[in-house]
Amino acid sequence: MSQPPMPTLFIGHGSPMNALEDNPHTRAWRKLREQLPKPRAILAISAHWFSRGTQIAVTDRPATLHDFHGFPPALYECEYPAPGAPELAGEIRELLQPLKVGMDEDWGLDHGTWSILMHMYPQAEIPTLQLSIDATKPAEFHYELGRQLRPLRDRGVLILASGNVVHNLAQMTWGERIAAPAWADNFNTLVKDALARGDHQSLIHYPLAGHDARLAVPTPEHFLPLLYVAGASSEEDTVTFPTDGIELGTISMLSVMFNRRAAV
Repeated sequence: MSQPPMPTLFIGHGSPMNALEDNPHTRAWRKLREQLPKPRAILAISAHWFSRGTQIAVTDRPATLHDFHGFPPALYECEYPAPGAPELAGEIRELLQPLKVGMDEDWGLDHGTWSILMHMYPQAEIPTLQLSIDATKPAEFHYELGRQLRPLRDRGVLILASGNVVHNLAQMTWGERIAAPAWADNFNTLVKDALARGDHQSLIHYPLAGHDARLAVPTPEHFLPLLYVAGASSEEDTVTFPTDGIELGTISMLSVMFNRRAAV
C-alpha cells in the first residue's frame, strides 16, 4: 500500500525572536515534529524572499541569513546549518514548467524559515531549500504554483510556507499586551473560516474583504505564502490549526496544516 502524501504547512512566524523564545507558538512548532513523518527534504516558501521572477536556491550549504535589524546579539549568533537540496531544485524546476525558474546560488535560509526550523528540526539534518515569491505576479499565480508543487508531497517533501495572514508593522505595539483591533481579528477569522471550509477563492481574492483586508495586508508578501500551501492541498486533506492568535496587536500567528495522515 502506498504511503499517504506528506502534510503541507503554513506557519505564522511572527517576530524573529521566536527563534529563541519558549512560548505557546514555538512549543506548537516543536510538537509538529512529533506529529509529522520525517521528510526527505523541506521546500520553504518564506515571505522574506520576495523577488522579481521565481527563483530557487541551489546551494549545497545554505547560509543562515540574519535579515533583520535591532535585535539582541544572541539572535545574530543563531546558525541553522541544514544541507541544501540542489537535486530537489531540479525536480521543482521541472514541475513548474513552462515557467522560467532562476537557479540562485547565493540565497540561503532567511529568518522566516530558520526561526521555525530551529524548533521543528533542531538538529538541522534535513535538506532544505527555498523558493522565492515573484513580487510581480497576482495572487492567482501563486496559488497555481502551489498546485503544480503538489506532487512533491508524494515524494516525501514537506512544503513549508511562512508568513503572517495579518501583518501590519505600522500599527504594531511593542511591550504591554493589548487586544487586537477589530479589523485584525475580523480578517484573521475570515481567513481561518475560509481555510476550514475549503473556500480557497476567498483567500485568492482576499482584497474583497475591503477595509479589514487593506489594514491586515498592507503589502502582500506575508500573505502570499499561504496560497502556495492552499494550492498544494487536496480535497482529501483534513485541516487543522496548530497555532492561532494575534501578537503585538497586529501580527497573526495563525498556522494551518493540510494532512491526509492520522495524527501520531
